[in-house]
Amino acid sequence: MGSPSLLFLFLAVLAFVTVDCSYEGDVLYAWKIKLEDPNNVLKSWDSSLANPCTWSHVTCNSNNNVTRVDLGNAGLSGPLIPDLGNLTFLQYFEVFENKINGSIPSEIGKLLKLVSLDLKYNHLSGFIPESLGNLTSLRFMRLNHNNLTGTVPKEIFQLIGSGNLWTLDLSDNDLNGTVRATNPIGFAITTVIQDPKA
Repeated sequence: MGSPSLLFLFLAVLAFVTVDCSYEGDVLYAWKIKLEDPNNVLKSWDSSLANPCTWSHVTCNSNNNVTRVDLGNAGLSGPLIPDLGNLTFLQYFEVFENKINGSIPSEIGKLLKLVSLDLKYNHLSGFIPESLGNLTSLRFMRLNHNNLTGTVPKEIFQLIGSGNLWTLDLSDNDLNGTVRATNPIGFAITTVIQDPKA
């Protein structure tokens, strides 16, 4: 009598994990079709494969949740999409030295496990979303060498003030304003802050 119940529980868990993996794969595939990929680095991102953990440049944890996307210097162009904010287990989003354009979606601020956001040397424009201040696990934020405008949200500086954000690089953008010298953080918007323990 116990065996059928155990089998049902196993199948239910398997179905949940499969649906979760499939959803993350759907998000990444939806992004892929918005990108130009002249070097074909996303060839393995196949929508017919339910589990994106088999795709190149994608790393997963033991539960098959996507934790890393590593696409540095891949020759990609196109936008970031809001659905990327639904990769809730993502810890590293490394998409530097490409030709990514458009704005940074505010939905990126939903990636609460994110440790590193590296979008340097792209063609991003628009404002830095205030929602990035929600990323309390973030240790490294590199948005330098883009076309970002406006002022830096105070929520970003609060991450540094709390001691969580170790490296912030916003240099070589079109940002304006500075942090007042009386602010305990006390640095200009283009300065890189490094972990004092490093």
